[in-house]
Amino acid sequence: MHRHVEWDDPGADSVLRHFEHDPTGYSEPGPGDILSARYCGRVVRIRVEAYVDATSIGEVVAIIDPSSGERRESVDKLHRGDTVRLPDDRRAFEPSPTDGRATDEDS
Repeated sequence: MHRHVEWDDPGADSVLRHFEHDPTGYSEPGPGDILSARYCGRVVRIRVEAYVDATSIGEVVAIIDPSSGERRESVDKLHRGDTVRLPDDRRAFEPSPTDGRATDEDS
């Protein structure tokens, strides 16, 4: 079962909006891909397990405070290890790291 998440609107960092005028660089995610979204102002990374009807289903592998790069185990009701659904319209590019700490993936 997956945890229901009300993702933040990615705004200018929207992956879908970025590629709507130039779809050549956009591709559907597959198993093992890492996607990013925003939740409660944090960057959330999801490892894709399945992709169905423009929605990725996968495990939360990192929750990062974008201002400090600090990793967290949880934010609000979302925890690292939760299985979530991420619609394509909520996928977001990650902000530029201020000190490089938010660029490495969790295993």
